[in-house]
Amino acid sequence: MIRSMTGFGRAQAIINGREISAEIKSVNHKYLELTTKIHRTYSFLEPKIKAFVKERVTRGKAELSISIYNIDVKDTTVKLNVNVAASYLEAMRTACPELGLDDDLALSDLFRIPDVFTVIKDEEDEEALWQDVQTVLSEAIDRFIAMREAEGEALKADVLSKADNIEKMVEQIEIYSPESTENYRKKLYEKMKDVLNSTDIDQQRILLEAGIFSEKTAVDEETVRLYSHLKQLREMLDSEKEIGRKIDFLIQEINRETNTIGSKAQDIRITRLVVDMKSEIEKIREQIQNIE
Repeated sequence: MIRSMTGFGRAQAIINGREISAEIKSVNHKYLELTTKIHRTYSFLEPKIKAFVKERVTRGKAELSISIYNIDVKDTTVKLNVNVAASYLEAMRTACPELGLDDDLALSDLFRIPDVFTVIKDEEDEEALWQDVQTVLSEAIDRFIAMREAEGEALKADVLSKADNIEKMVEQIEIYSPESTENYRKKLYEKMKDVLNSTDIDQQRILLEAGIFSEKTAVDEETVRLYSHLKQLREMLDSEKEIGRKIDFLIQEINRETNTIGSKAQDIRITRLVVDMKSEIEKIREQIQNIE
């Protein structure tokens, strides 16, 4: 199944006392360019997050944002530095009578004194946290890929429709090409007849000139290759493998054969068909730029 490179996915859950959310979005890009946004407290998870995403996403300019909020998890410990607090209190109480101040010290005053309390962050169980984050991230990527696949199906249908149009035009060119040679033979016959003012025309010379014209303007090889390329295009669109780069090369080949037909065309009808084919090819090229 083909996928678009445009997608969005979001997931959120409360796991083990933490609210975890993950959001991923992407747009077209030739390769995978992944940027992540996560609080520096949890930056140790970033290598695992990137590796996990790259296992499932191969192309596109993707942005990933992960947030983690503690709800019921006790991850810090506050300790009172008793010696520092006692020293401050002793100094302040000594100063009160000397300065003629009332001793109205309260517990709340301790919070204003530097170094009295020390906040210690508890050691994080990194593997357990990663498992929780991975659960949410996996769900976000599932939704992200589902959106890419839905858009991919729409892209596939559009490309197939344009491929059918191109094939019909190739069939028409195969009809017009022999007619062009025959018309040339008739014009050549009439021209020589007028020049020589006689009905005694060398038929072999006419056939020879028409044959040379036919050889120079024949597009049989190009149409055969176009049929083959279009068949391969349909097979690629049904493939389960990554086709983004391969299909881009195939479209170049289809465009090359079409250009060759255009350069050989001596019939205005074929020229017009080539113009229409190139228009459809360009539309396909624009569409496949968005295929993963």
